[in-house]
Amino acid sequence: MKRILISGFGTVGQGFCEVLSLRKDWLMERYGEVPVVVAAMDSKTVAKCPEGLDPLALVERKQTSRKVGEETYSDSLEVLGSVDFDILVEVSPTDIKTGGVGLKNIEYALSHGKDVITVNKGPLALEFNKLMTLAKDNGCRIRFEGSVGGAMPIINLCHENLAAEKIRSVRGIFNGTCNFILSKMDNGQPFEQALKEAQQLGYAETDPTNDVEGYDTAAKVAILANAVFHRDVKFSDVKITGITGITPEAIAQAASRNMVIRLIGEISETKLEVSPRLIPRDHPLGISGTLNIALIEADLAGPITIKGRGAGRIETASAIFSDLVAILDGRAEKLC
Repeated sequence: MKRILISGFGTVGQGFCEVLSLRKDWLMERYGEVPVVVAAMDSKTVAKCPEGLDPLALVERKQTSRKVGEETYSDSLEVLGSVDFDILVEVSPTDIKTGGVGLKNIEYALSHGKDVITVNKGPLALEFNKLMTLAKDNGCRIRFEGSVGGAMPIINLCHENLAAEKIRSVRGIFNGTCNFILSKMDNGQPFEQALKEAQQLGYAETDPTNDVEGYDTAAKVAILANAVFHRDVKFSDVKITGITGITPEAIAQAASRNMVIRLIGEISETKLEVSPRLIPRDHPLGISGTLNIALIEADLAGPITIKGRGAGRIETASAIFSDLVAILDGRAEKLC
């Protein structure tokens, strides 16, 4: 029976527990057993039980007390070292500058032969190839579908369904917050008003810098460059222009040409860029709202367009669950 440790028991970690409980009958039918959560930790507390914790009870405790457990800790690596687990589900908040605690946890798990599932963009955008090497050298797997596009299955699509294809380029909208703001600006709202509405609706953080300056999209561009194109790049290699400089006049000028402005991330063998682009209104990348979308150019299949919810409690948890299924199936991570 696989034993799971969840690191970063916030919204997404709670969503994963809900999905794990929701699909327990499916797991039992497919594998004859259900993986158990033997530990869960938030930023300050931890809950542990070798026989397994009730996933829904963890969620209820976190929501009612704001703590996942009664035991406190100061060093996450001490927690990892005290628990017998097989899979680390790392969903700590992203730190794009240093990788944060998520990078430490992932490195520890891989170094000790533990499989890892993560949606944490920071470690992958900063140390992708180091982490892949660690996994290979220690005979374990790291999967990260939810790190780009949330529920939109872009990474596993390239790694598995398009494994025999030569991917020429990937262009997409990878940040729903920016797309929401730009969509509102299409309708005449000033940037600041659109941003405030995004914050009120929970699409944007109190500090929206990572979104509006293009850093979140750039992290995803770096991940795709390494995962899909075998490049050895980091977040700092991405050319970034955010949306804060887009004026109402620029929006109006685009509209006069039946176009819209969208923040596009583009990746190929030679390109790494995030920037506002003029997009024809009826083009697939001209979508409005908070959806993510990607246009994949493959040599045999041609253009493939996928879209989905790039964030959300259950949506991102669905991507984690797909990676869990791949690990339980014994599927190795293959880079196309």
